[in-house]
Amino acid sequence: MTRAPFAAEGMAAATLIVLSLLLWHSKTERTSHGSTPNIIIMLMDDMGWGDLGVLGQPSKETPNLDAMAAQGMLFTNFYTANPLCSPCESASGFQTHNLSCFSASYTPQEIVGGISKDEILLPQLLKKQGYVSKIVGKWHLGHRPQYLPLEHGFDEWFGSPNCHFGPYNNSVRPNIPVYNNSEMLGRYFEEFQINVKTGESNLTQLYLQEGLDFILRQAEAKQPFFLYWAADATHAHVYASKPFLGKSQRGLYGDAVMELDYSVGQLLSLLQKLGIDKNTFVFFTSDNGAALISAPHQGPFYQFANVMDLFTTSLALAGISAPADRILDGLDLTPVLLNSSKELENRPVFYYRGNELMAVRIGQYKAHYWTWINSWDEFKSGVNFCPGEEVPGVTTHDQTEHSLQPLVFHLGRDPGEKYPLSVLSDEYQKVLVGFSTAVQQHKKDLVPGVPQLNMCDLAVMNWAPAGCEKLGKCLKPPESNPWKCDWPH
Repeated sequence: MTRAPFAAEGMAAATLIVLSLLLWHSKTERTSHGSTPNIIIMLMDDMGWGDLGVLGQPSKETPNLDAMAAQGMLFTNFYTANPLCSPCESASGFQTHNLSCFSASYTPQEIVGGISKDEILLPQLLKKQGYVSKIVGKWHLGHRPQYLPLEHGFDEWFGSPNCHFGPYNNSVRPNIPVYNNSEMLGRYFEEFQINVKTGESNLTQLYLQEGLDFILRQAEAKQPFFLYWAADATHAHVYASKPFLGKSQRGLYGDAVMELDYSVGQLLSLLQKLGIDKNTFVFFTSDNGAALISAPHQGPFYQFANVMDLFTTSLALAGISAPADRILDGLDLTPVLLNSSKELENRPVFYYRGNELMAVRIGQYKAHYWTWINSWDEFKSGVNFCPGEEVPGVTTHDQTEHSLQPLVFHLGRDPGEKYPLSVLSDEYQKVLVGFSTAVQQHKKDLVPGVPQLNMCDLAVMNWAPAGCEKLGKCLKPPESNPWKCDWPH
């Protein structure tokens, strides 16, 4: 399949948080015919849709993003590819065969897999049209040399292959490195400080300056560019630079959001100053919504779209044909972006957990074929993913199958998915026919992606110790080897 650091595949993963996509492009003048527009994709880390003033955050501490929404387009019905970092950023097989037993994200040092060599990333295709591409911030698609950004189409990179987990202090698990292209400059918590007690770090300012310098250099060279700006200040450990510490009414997390908002404003201002704002498309979104460990109290939803559409849309904006040797799930949103259409086709979206189809959305309706939040063991240990939002029979801690009679919600009337339609109602019976037809066709046409995490070691986070028997064959490992797994590889 073909990918950006996010893109499309025949298998969409589970999505738990509905995000906003902000598109900023001058309304006064369309990109001139025949020109090659610049493309900037800003992907935040664990930032929730409820963090923005334009979406109701009462403290109104995001004036630049709010202005971006007012001047451009706001997609409030925009989904990420997965509720975890790596699979969201790839949408291409960052999974095991069974996510009931494993989470699809990485701990830093024990990574075995990475982005598949068979994937074609967005910068690789943009290069054919003369684009120069840079990634600033978190990569998280593998830290071994063959998986790094410069091996997958990017011309420049400043950032890290992983999240800023840590601090660590021994040779078995060293702190995460930070790179400038292929040169390691230092490590988080060492040369690149993050004060765990105060939250102070100047990383966002470094990422901002890298983005500004790149835009300036390409504008002076009159070179079309693609900037993937992936700042991660809102991911635990949450951080902000000294000028922003203590400024927000919302604590350290709010400080981080304010600094990211400031950074977005600086990047947009430079585009205007250089006179290239009318030939630049800027997308702003988040990878998987607010994490409870970062922002414990995060909180509706125009054109239905998802992060995989950015790949197909970016190709269309650049005038590049999509590869013909593979199927892309992402839609081209340019008819909506350029106001030639108010809405695109009403395509179904399929939600997976590992290789199990969990839910399907068609239009305003969503059907759940399995429900499972997390295991009872994990829940009893204090991990509650739905505090105050529990719904009997829906937010289950047993893996509960509903394939014969799926739970169906109308998201227009019930965006919180708290009140399933009565199975006896005419409405339920009517929409069930549509779901059944879509699922049958999907399973017939599906070409599964190759799992990139089909191994059992410390690279896979949040191992579920029990209760996997329904969705897979993962057995509780012996105490002598807590990371051994007895299931088909």
